[in-house]
Amino acid sequence: MTAVNTGRACPFRHDDALEPDPFMTRMRTEAPVARVHMPYGMGPCWLVTRYADVQTVTSDRRFSRAALVGRDFPRITPAPIAQSEAINLMDPPALNRVRRLVVKAFTTAQVEALRPWTQRTTDRLLDNMVQRGAPADVAAHLAGELPVMTISQMMDVPAADRSQLRRWAMAMMSMSAEDTSSAADAKTALRTYFTELTAARRRNPGDDLISALATARIGEDALGADELAVLAMLLVVTGHDTTTYNISNIVYTLLTHPAHLAHLRTRPSLLPQALEELLRYIPFRQGVGIPRVALVDVELGGQVIKAGDIVHVSYLTANRDELAYERPDELDFERQAPAGHMTFGYGSHHCLGSHLARMVLQVSIGTLLSRFPKLRLAVPQDEVQWNTVSIWRYPLALPVTW
Repeated sequence: MTAVNTGRACPFRHDDALEPDPFMTRMRTEAPVARVHMPYGMGPCWLVTRYADVQTVTSDRRFSRAALVGRDFPRITPAPIAQSEAINLMDPPALNRVRRLVVKAFTTAQVEALRPWTQRTTDRLLDNMVQRGAPADVAAHLAGELPVMTISQMMDVPAADRSQLRRWAMAMMSMSAEDTSSAADAKTALRTYFTELTAARRRNPGDDLISALATARIGEDALGADELAVLAMLLVVTGHDTTTYNISNIVYTLLTHPAHLAHLRTRPSLLPQALEELLRYIPFRQGVGIPRVALVDVELGGQVIKAGDIVHVSYLTANRDELAYERPDELDFERQAPAGHMTFGYGSHHCLGSHLARMVLQVSIGTLLSRFPKLRLAVPQDEVQWNTVSIWRYPLALPVTW
């Protein structure tokens, strides 16, 4: 057991399409629990990249998210994205209380009830794409529209506001120091918008998700005004971002893996399982997310993490861990993996909207493949342009023909 005081400087960005970050991969194999420096924030921190170690950090109460509040913790964005009242900066038992209220309002049955609407909307978006003619940009016509429309439909966000919400959400996620001011402004604007909207729904509830969250009760317990506003903001931002970019990334991956695409076309019932494998395989974001603070000294991976140290985990690097998966760098739609993927997180902070994301992916990808049996890229693979600004990895445009 050794203590490490030096830290490695990590770029925490890799813009080569959807190839895994080679630095992060090297860390997993050479130094799976390592002292590193982030681009922003004070001091060094720990980076944890092995699947089993990530499980420990994200489920062990010796590591705290709530202890981050008020700290200028090491991170990959100029300013912290999470807000102090947000569920993703809570620990049990406060976290358990909020999650119970959210689960009561945001049910699987509610998501499934939205599936026919999502199907009709997907069909209409693809109709529009066909009318425009080939080649067409799937990122613009489908990925850039469907997720924000779906979460907005669930929350009854006025249609006139949705484009602005998307612009604010995108601005918040920049990793560039030049965008510090605009990212902060976008965060404030989103907070103000949802504070007003959730207050209105609490006064006059309807049949939407915000109203369900506003009126959810377990005994006498309910969400507070700030909790409700930040939670609604979080659901819209994450519901838009992860699904939007994963639609584009999944389509790109399928079109650049023709044997896998052909296999899926011959066995369309394999789609849900194939999507889980694609979610495991695709590194859809840069670097790391929200860290934790060690509350006591903890030995992990042969290193001593001291009380007060900041600890980051990499879910996406853990998704490629050879100790958790056989042939982790291969895409295998028939994979029978004992370890579930970590794309939606792990432990008490597992994504609350994962059931909605899965439904939207199943409908959008399934419909696209069934409707366009000859779908293919309209440009050479190396001409696809990728985002190089935000924390997300995705094609800026994905031209296809059929």
